[in-house]
Formats: sequence, C-alpha cells, structure tokens
Amino acid sequence: MSATAAARRESAPLPEKTISPLMTFMFAAACGLVAANLYYGQPLAGPISQALGFTPAATGLIVTLTQIGYGLGLLLIVPLGDLLENRRLVLTLIGLSAVALVGAAFAWSPSLFLLASLCIGLASVAVQVLVPFAAHMAPDASRGAVVGNVMSGLLCGIMLARPAASFLSQLSSWHAVYILSACVMIALAVILRIALPTRVPHTKLHYGQLLSSMGHLALHTPVLQRRALYQACMFGAFSLFWTTTPLLLASPAFGLTQNGIALFALAGAAGAVASPIAGRVADRGWTKLATTFALVLAIVAFLIGHASGSGSLLALVTLTLSGILLDFGVQTNLVLGQRAIFALSAEHRSRLNGLYMATFFAGGAFGSAIGGWAYATGGWNLASWIGVCFPVVALLIFLTERQK
Repeated sequence: MSATAAARRESAPLPEKTISPLMTFMFAAACGLVAANLYYGQPLAGPISQALGFTPAATGLIVTLTQIGYGLGLLLIVPLGDLLENRRLVLTLIGLSAVALVGAAFAWSPSLFLLASLCIGLASVAVQVLVPFAAHMAPDASRGAVVGNVMSGLLCGIMLARPAASFLSQLSSWHAVYILSACVMIALAVILRIALPTRVPHTKLHYGQLLSSMGHLALHTPVLQRRALYQACMFGAFSLFWTTTPLLLASPAFGLTQNGIALFALAGAAGAVASPIAGRVADRGWTKLATTFALVLAIVAFLIGHASGSGSLLALVTLTLSGILLDFGVQTNLVLGQRAIFALSAEHRSRLNGLYMATFFAGGAFGSAIGGWAYATGGWNLASWIGVCFPVVALLIFLTERQK
C-alpha cells in the first residue's frame, strides 16, 4: 500500500454508528412481549380471585401490586442502565420476569400471588432499559425513528395483552397465560443473549450517587419537566378512557361480553402506527408542531366519544374512533418526548427515561382512579368531560412554551 493511500485511509471519517432494521424489530418485539406481562392480570382478576380466595376488597391488588412494582422499578432499577452493562441488566430482568410469572401461575395463596405480581412489575422495567439502549445504537439523524419503531412494539404489547389473556384463558385457564408468557421470556432471553451487543456505560458513580443525581436532573432539566408533564396529562386521559370504556361497554346500554370488549380493545392497537411517524417527524425538527397536533387530537377524541353513551351501533363506531384517535395522540406525544430527552445527554439517558416514565405513569394512575370515581358518580358523561380536561391542561401549558 502506498504512503498516499495509507494517509487517505487514516484520514477517512469513521462510519457513523447505525442499527439495522432487524435489530430495531428485535428491540420492538422484546419491548412488546415484556410490557404485556404488566397487563395480563387485568382481565384475569376475576378468575384469579375466585381460584385463590381473594376477598372482594383485595381483588384490586392483583393489578395494583404490579403497577406499584413497575413504578418502583422505574425509579430504582431503570437508572442502572447508566451504570451497569446493559445487555446483562436486560437479561437479568427478563430472567426475573420468567421466575415471577411461574410463581404467579403456581401460587396457592393470595399473598404468594401478590408477591409474584410485585416482582412481575419490577422486572417489566426491562423495557425502559431497552429503549435507551436502542437510542444509544442509533445515529443522531434517525434516533427519533428508531425510538418510534421500538415504542410501537411496546404499545402493541400493552394493547394486545388484555384481549390475548382473555382469549387464552377461555381456551384453557388463567394459569396457562402465565406459563406461556414465562416460556416466551425464557426464549426471548436466549435470543437477546445472542443478538444484543454489550454496552458498558461510562458513569463512575455509586448506586446512591446515581439515585441522588436523579433529583438534580428532575429539578434542573426544563425539557424533562415539560415533556413529562405533557405526557402525564396525556397518559391520564388514556388511562381514564381505558378504565371507563369497558364499564360502559358492559353496561345495559351496549351489553357487550368480555370477548366483545376484548375486540374493542384491539382497536386501540391501531395507535401503534403513530410511533414511527412521530419519531421521523421529530428527526426533522417538527416537534412543536407535532406536539400541538397530538394534544389537539386527544381533545377531539374525547369530544367525539362524549356523545357515544347511547348504545347504538353509531355510538359504538364513534367510541372506537375515539379510542384510536386518543391512542394515536398519546403515542405521538410519548415518542416526541423521548426523542427530546434522549437528545439532552447520552450519559444520563436511562435516568432521564426513568424520571420521564415515572412521572407520566403517576399521571396514568391518577387518571384511572379519577375515571373510576367519575363513572360511578356520573357515568360516561362525567367521565368523558373530565377526560378532555387532561389534554386541555397540557395544551395550555404547552402554549406558554411556544411563547418563549
């Protein structure tokens, strides 16, 4: 090789890091399969309660303990993505998921099942380690598109978990749902062990310092504060809608069976198409315009759905359209927010993501709680009016950002 050629080769720019479509799909599928574990218990709460002897008051803990575990994991485990080798952390959490799912399937008392539910929630935060992991592997120019594609898999897992659990439990039993999911987790761990690269973060903090740094990030990162607040409002609306519409559809006005409600829930999965679109829009620098669109879309969704309590076929169609539009808006805003916070600092991505997710998860819990109260107090009419307030508040706050 000549000296000129050698010099030309040494001066050539290094190839930009990239992530293949197959690897992106693998991340998306993994997120969807793991996230689904959080929602299997919702349609199965009744059969589980009867089989294990839960009191009526304790039945709600089947879902609540899983949510509490997930919330704790967002704050205590997800930040470890900035400290520990990422592939090992993901595989450990997925392995814990498999053990917890087996424990749930073979639990013989309410206390053992609730312990398994708590561990399922804790381990399911593997998805929030995977999302920043994928963002690290993506080039800056297409990071939004990659995150959007991965998040579309997560949303599909969330929306398909409940109908899948309902159908499978009717074919076999609720035990089969957890056993099958445990087998899926084991297979997924094997595949990811082979396919994922290693990623060792550069952070040298101790675990205590890592957690304390999250407080500083929460207090001194305006982009995180605003994007988390917008999504907390949107996820509150989302949770209110999906908490109350099954009650509406099961009421005498519609009289749908559990299978019918499960089919209705499938419509929500259509919102997954928003994620890749939102990611690409964010990559083009159109985040503010897309955020306005997402918030307005959620408002329109509730206004359309507000008049859907009559029980007619037209009411069912408009309620379904409302669910699709709402999910589209919520998912769009979610990806826009993640794209914005991931651009702040590669070193802090897992901690930023944990704070972002924990904040809007709290908004979702509030939306579910107030939605149940509103439906019991004033039916769908009151619940839908309260639901529309969530994106309205987010839009009003967002308008102050645009004026700067």
